[in-house]
Amino acid sequence: MKDVLYIGSQLSESHKTVTTIDTLSADLRKEGYSVFTASKKQNKVLRFMDMLFHIIKYKGSVDLVLIDTYSTTNFYYAYACSQLCRFFKLKYIPILHGGNLPERLKKSAKLSRQIFDNAQINVAPSLYLKHHFSKAGYKNLLFIPNSIPLDQYKFQKRKIDKIKMLWVRSFSKLYNPLLAVKLLKSLKVEGVQASLCMVGPENDGSMKEAKVLAKELEVDIEFTGKLAKSEWHAKASDFNVFINTTNIDNMPVSVIEAMALGLPIVSTNVGGLPYLLEDKEDAILVEPNDANLFKDAILNLMKNQGEVDKMTSKARQKVEQFDWKVVKQRWFSVLS
Repeated sequence: MKDVLYIGSQLSESHKTVTTIDTLSADLRKEGYSVFTASKKQNKVLRFMDMLFHIIKYKGSVDLVLIDTYSTTNFYYAYACSQLCRFFKLKYIPILHGGNLPERLKKSAKLSRQIFDNAQINVAPSLYLKHHFSKAGYKNLLFIPNSIPLDQYKFQKRKIDKIKMLWVRSFSKLYNPLLAVKLLKSLKVEGVQASLCMVGPENDGSMKEAKVLAKELEVDIEFTGKLAKSEWHAKASDFNVFINTTNIDNMPVSVIEAMALGLPIVSTNVGGLPYLLEDKEDAILVEPNDANLFKDAILNLMKNQGEVDKMTSKARQKVEQFDWKVVKQRWFSVLS
C-alpha cells in the first residue's frame, strides 16, 4: 500500500459542505492506504501556507500527492502545490473539479500546462471535464467518477400528488437558490399544492437573500442549514421531487445521491449535468434561470406517474456505476 498526501480545502468541520477530500480520503484509509490531508485552516492564506507546509513535511515519506483542482482561487493553490511537488520530484495527481474549469484552461493556458502536463495523470470525476481537457489537447486523463456507498441508499418509489420539492446544496450564487424560491411561488400562483425544503449551509449570503425573497413573495420555505448526509437522506423520504437550480456545475454528488434514493430530478442543463443526466430518460433537464420551465416540467411529472417510475428506475440503475465497490478499482489502478 502507498502513502498518500491529499491537498484540498477540508472545511466540513466549519459548517461547510463535505467534499471529495473528506470522502475519498476516508474511503482510501478503509482500504488500507495511509492518507494525510491538508488543510482544515479556515483562513485562505493560512490554508494555502498549510498546504505548502504539508508537502515539505511529507516530501520524503509519501509516494504521491493528490491535489483538488478548482477553477477559482483554489486553482492558484493547485498551481503552487503542483510546482512544489515538481521541485521535490514528487508524483502528483490533480483531481479536477468545478464546472468553470474549461474556462480556466483558456484564461490561464500557460499555468494550466505547467500543472496538467507534468502530472502523473489527471483524474476527471466527470465525462464533461474529460471531454473539455481532451479538446484542449491533454492526453494524460482518466475518468474516475465521484462515488457513493450505494448499499446505504434506500431506493423509494415516489408518488407525486402534492408537490414536495427538495433542494440540497450550499447557498451560493453559482447554484442559484433564488430560482427555487421563485419556482415555489410560480407553482402557488397556479393553485398547485407545493412545498419546498432547502438543505445546505450559508456560503456567500445567498441564504439570507433567499429568506428575504421568500418573505417578499409570501411563500413558506423550510431552511434546515447544513445537515449530515444521514439526516438529509432520512428527510428525503418525505419529498417527491429533487430540484437542481445551478448556473454552473460539474458532477454534483447531491444529484447522484438523489438518483440513488429514487427522487425524480429536475435540473438545469448546464456544465457537466447533460453528461450525467439524460433528458426525459433518467431526469428532466431545462434551461437555467427559468422558473416557468421548472414549473412546467414538474407539473408534467405530476400528470405522468408512469414516466416518473421509469425515470427513477433508470436513474437508480445508472448510479450503480458510482458505487464505491466499483469506483475503488479505478483508484487502485492509479495508486498502484
